[in-house]
Amino acid sequence: MKPVKVIGGGLAGSEAAWQISRRGFDVELFEMRPAKHSQAHRTPWLAELVCSNSLKSSRVNRAAGLLKEEMRLARSLVMECAQKALIPGGSSLCVDRIRFSREVTAALEGAGNIRIIREEVKKIPEEGVCVIATGPLTSDDLSSALRDLVGRDSLFFYDAIAPTVEADTIAMEEVFLQDRYGPPGEGAYLNCPLDEEQYLALVAALRSSDPLSPRDFEDRSHFEACLPVEELALRGEKTLAFGPLRPVGLTDPRTGRRPHAVVQLRPENLAGTLYSLVGFQTRLSFSDQERVLRTIPGLGKARFERLGTIHRNTYVESPMVLDPLQRVRSRPEVFLCGQLAGVEGYVESAASGLMTGLYVSRIQNGIQPHPPPPTTMTGAILRKLAQTAPDPFQPVNAQFGLLPPAENTRLRKDEKRRALAQRALRDMRAYLDFVS
Repeated sequence: MKPVKVIGGGLAGSEAAWQISRRGFDVELFEMRPAKHSQAHRTPWLAELVCSNSLKSSRVNRAAGLLKEEMRLARSLVMECAQKALIPGGSSLCVDRIRFSREVTAALEGAGNIRIIREEVKKIPEEGVCVIATGPLTSDDLSSALRDLVGRDSLFFYDAIAPTVEADTIAMEEVFLQDRYGPPGEGAYLNCPLDEEQYLALVAALRSSDPLSPRDFEDRSHFEACLPVEELALRGEKTLAFGPLRPVGLTDPRTGRRPHAVVQLRPENLAGTLYSLVGFQTRLSFSDQERVLRTIPGLGKARFERLGTIHRNTYVESPMVLDPLQRVRSRPEVFLCGQLAGVEGYVESAASGLMTGLYVSRIQNGIQPHPPPPTTMTGAILRKLAQTAPDPFQPVNAQFGLLPPAENTRLRKDEKRRALAQRALRDMRAYLDFVS
């Protein structure tokens, strides 16, 4: 039997390759880095985290937390490596980026039946089972080949990356340590508190700054779940204070009160030498970024290891071109997974790759696969991708609203989520027992 070709060594491709290989099938995993880099990647390691080092909430009564728990049940490589690269992040699963990518790379290199090929794939293989998981930064040549295959233009939105600051340049006397709802003086997050005057000055500075122009593209559409801060500032004076700068669950020890707004800083690595600005993704020009960011308390003399950038995210209109198993309708031996298939987020991409690996393995064994039940978060996301496309189609991420309602409609919100999570994990265990 010929090896399964997996094109793309990001989260989805790495997870798909791992799931196929651990079921006894040979895999050829193609990754164009380091010979050719994308607009956003910086290292040669597989499963590089580009936008953030956070895999969102670890709480099972949160959508991302439930999805991660389902993936752990399925023996996810991404979840195993995230645990090894874990760094403090409050209720969020945060990892040391470099260690995480190295752990994934080492696991795949040591699998025995995975051959990693470092070259760009410009055309879709003409025969054999193939998984395309090249992600949002798919190269121009492969994007063109994909458009020819699916018969429709790929869609795209612009995604922005948050800046990263060097820890020893933060004025610690102006910030305070606390996780949301955690005890003051403890936790992983540094908080830059803003009073009303400082907050309004920051909003005004963001509104008056110059954004970077998207390279080679005219459309400036953004995914609603990942809007640049300057876009949010333009939506209203209070938008940021009720969004990424919301101060809920935090108390400034100098005043004993909750700040008017707060910019949170999250550790980027285990050594604690770098912090990223949470929810502060931006497409401002570099000169304006430095000027605006240094108006934030604690960052007046900050040195930025990386400033925010913007890049194109490519994906297909999955309800129109993919079947419920993430196969291209016109060529069922070709699978798409990850962000290219229309999911949004690190964990969602890895979950998509995991399920694709499971589907491919069953097909290789001559068994017809089927998706997990829609009562699971994984199944609900995949069902959403397979439904009739809304206008316009937007990428899908984990949300409790995707799940069928709880049986007991009288439960309060948190109780409903716990009930939905319990049902999801029960049904996921039953599904995995059946397909394993």
